[in-house]
Amino acid sequence: GEQDLAMRMINGAIWQFRQHGLPIIRIYHTDPKWGPEPDSDDFEFPESVIIEEDDPKIVKNHPSAFVKTDLDKILKEMEVNTVFLCGLSATGCVLATYFGATEREYDAFMIEGALLSPRSEHTEAITEILESVGWGSMEVILRAATQ
Repeated sequence: GEQDLAMRMINGAIWQFRQHGLPIIRIYHTDPKWGPEPDSDDFEFPESVIIEEDDPKIVKNHPSAFVKTDLDKILKEMEVNTVFLCGLSATGCVLATYFGATEREYDAFMIEGALLSPRSEHTEAITEILESVGWGSMEVILRAATQ
């Protein structure tokens, strides 16, 4: 289904970035009151996601991964000026992080097909409204960035 396709696209994007030697930053969400509890099964990424232990890890308590985290500092230290976003939820955390990135003057892109949200028509609307890239466009951008 839709979730399986999104997971394949997320893994494809991770693989594509690794091929170009570019960083993957893992973003986790928890609410101090409501959870999920850090390091619980609900908190962790599904095992099928091809993240690695040395990928930088951000744990956030707000929708935007930039609020009260070290994400901006990590990106600046890595000299990153462009972010490509995927994951859950296109209508919540990913959307808030997209705007957090643009507010901090990063170029930001949603990765088409690598986003999920409770309603697929909302995900589609977000990728139509905001700057989004498909697999082929992302490959061209990454190749140009790493030459």
